[in-house]
This record gives sequence, C-alpha cells and structure tokens, in this order.
Amino acid sequence: MLKKRELRRKSSQQTALKPPSSLYSDVSNVITPEMRFTLVCLMKPVLHGYFRSSCSWRVRIAFALKGIEYDQVAVNLIKDGGQQLTEQYKTLNPMQQVPAVEIDGITLSQSLAVIQYIDETRPGPRLLPADPKARAQVRMISDLIASGIQPLQNLSVLQKIGAEKLPWAQHYINRGFQALEPILKQTAGKYCVGDEISLADICLVPQVYNAERYKVDVGQYPTIKRLNDTLVEIEAFKLSHPSRQPDTPAELQA
Repeated sequence: MLKKRELRRKSSQQTALKPPSSLYSDVSNVITPEMRFTLVCLMKPVLHGYFRSSCSWRVRIAFALKGIEYDQVAVNLIKDGGQQLTEQYKTLNPMQQVPAVEIDGITLSQSLAVIQYIDETRPGPRLLPADPKARAQVRMISDLIASGIQPLQNLSVLQKIGAEKLPWAQHYINRGFQALEPILKQTAGKYCVGDEISLADICLVPQVYNAERYKVDVGQYPTIKRLNDTLVEIEAFKLSHPSRQPDTPAELQA
C-alpha cells in the first residue's frame, strides 16, 4: 500500500515539474486537423496592398460587402523603387504585384481568385450568381476589365511607356470601355448583371476611378457612368475607397 502511494506521489511530482514546452506538446497531440483548421480560420485575413491599386481595392470591396474584418499591410509601389520588388515580398507573391492575401493558412494572389475564394468560404451576399448564365456574364465582364483593360494601364506598364503614358492609358481604357458599354446595356439592371451586386461591379468601380484619373471622358459611356454613380454611393464601396485607407497620403485623404 505504501509503495502505491509513493508511486502516485512521484507521478504527480513529475507532471508538476514538466516544462511548459512538454505541456504544449501534450495539448498539440490532441488537436485534430479539423480543430487546427478552425483555429486558423478564426484569424483575421491579412491584405498586403496599396491604397490606389485597383486589384487591392477589389479585394477591399469584397471584404466590406461580406462584412469580413481584416488587417492591412501597406506595400508602397513607388517608395524605395517599389516595395513589391523586395525579396521579402517576393516570398508572398512571386509576381511581385499587389495584392497578396494571407487567409486560412494559405497565401493567395490575383484579386479575382481571392474574391472567389472569399465568396466560396464565407457567408454574406453572393458575389457570383447562382444562375449559370448570369454567373458566366459576371465572369465575362470581370475578365474583360481585369484582363483586357486594367493591365494595359498598370503602373509597371506605364513606367515602361514613359512620356507617352497618358495617351497610352486613355487609348486602352477607351478601347475597353467601347467593348464594355454595349455588353452592359444587355446585362445590366440596377447593377452590372441584374439587380444584385456581383464581382463585375467590384471590378467596374476601380476601373472607372482609373479612367477619371487618366482624364477619360466617362460621359461617353452612359451605362458605365450610371452603374458607377450608383455603386459609389454604397457603403462598402465608400469604405474601401483609396482616399480612406491607412496608407493614403494625407493630401489624398477624404
């Protein structure tokens, strides 16, 4: 009997004397992969972006529409020759562009991929319609803007063009809008496709902002102008605007 008591006392002393690391190890052994995934999902997403980047802005709009809290890390595309070109940032996004989004234990780049992931994994309003035809129209408009217009007046392209950058940007924005206007005449209701906000609207507003920045007369495109005028009055689009970001320069703040 005495021996059993002695053994129990020694066992409890050994447990009490375990270093903290071994206690954590014991806990980690009982955490299942499902529990670990849940813990990761509870962490706020982190958006690495730039206040005036169209692609970063798209992601901010999507977060706002879904009501998702997130942290921001500024990546200044101009300072020090471009912070996106550092080796440190390259580990996040090998293309050395913004945005990069850390979410659910993975890092995603390319704004449309990020937004579609958010839409598929988070509650809130759908950003892609359930109807296959409407969903295809949303993707068509989004791709037209994200692949056919925006990259041609992106900062890295305009830096290569040099002195002719303004007419270059105007030409390609007008060329894109001339294609987009008749499409939107067919698909639009209150918003780009019908009467629900979608990925297409998320892409449209930053592109119109860029058009105005490069002195394109948006009045030539009445459907684009009408849709943009409606969308910029919505709170999610206001909150995500370049003039209201943590890295917005003081002279450009709203």
